[in-house]
Amino acid sequence: MASTVFIAGATGAIGARLTPLLVSRGYRVFGLTRSAEKAPALLAQGAVPMVGNVYDTPALTQMMRAARPDAVIHMLTDLPPGLDPSKMAEAVHRNARVRAEGTASLLNAAREAGVGVMVAESIAWVYRKSDRLPYTEESALDTAATGSRGVTMAGVIALEQAVMNTPGLRGVVLRFGQLFGPGTGAPDATGKTLPLHVDAAAWATVLALEAQRPGIYNIVGPNAEVSAEKARRELQWTADSGPPRRA
Repeated sequence: MASTVFIAGATGAIGARLTPLLVSRGYRVFGLTRSAEKAPALLAQGAVPMVGNVYDTPALTQMMRAARPDAVIHMLTDLPPGLDPSKMAEAVHRNARVRAEGTASLLNAAREAGVGVMVAESIAWVYRKSDRLPYTEESALDTAATGSRGVTMAGVIALEQAVMNTPGLRGVVLRFGQLFGPGTGAPDATGKTLPLHVDAAAWATVLALEAQRPGIYNIVGPNAEVSAEKARRELQWTADSGPPRRA
């Protein structure tokens, strides 16, 4: 089991719930954030703050070598608070860049630091439309998507292929559903076809880290479209498993 973890995106919606959870389980946590103003919050959660830019690979490598983590958790996104619709058109491109270039930078730094495990955040609404429901991890992806969905799919595919195909790395990709709960901008699951409480996402990350079973897993709450059976079977995860949810 990994004892030292480097979380990229430690102050994001999932990262903010995951960090104290890992600390409570005895992990030493290094948390990467772009903002120095968020460092005190990480300290208060028991983590070691690392302030930097994921695109600065040399500096990131230096940080990771100093931390000497057993595993890296990739929770980086670049989205507006509450998924503000007026800002999403531009954010789609930034977020795709994080998934492609940011992931490549993280992987380079991890490789230079001798890290052997990466758990990375992806999304579950990636499947090509089909009548064969529910979709599983083996279902075809929507590679022919155009417009903003095409931009999103290109970023997702780049992330997943990099994490799963880097030599010497045990890669785990978690395809999360649509988040709700504290810090997500959505207080409940209203209107979400693939609902997932943010604490259920954090708990899935803990289980994936500790199981270290390389692969891709759908992490979604009850729905008729996407199956989370593989996560239940191999990670012992369900949408209502884990510690009691915090406000």
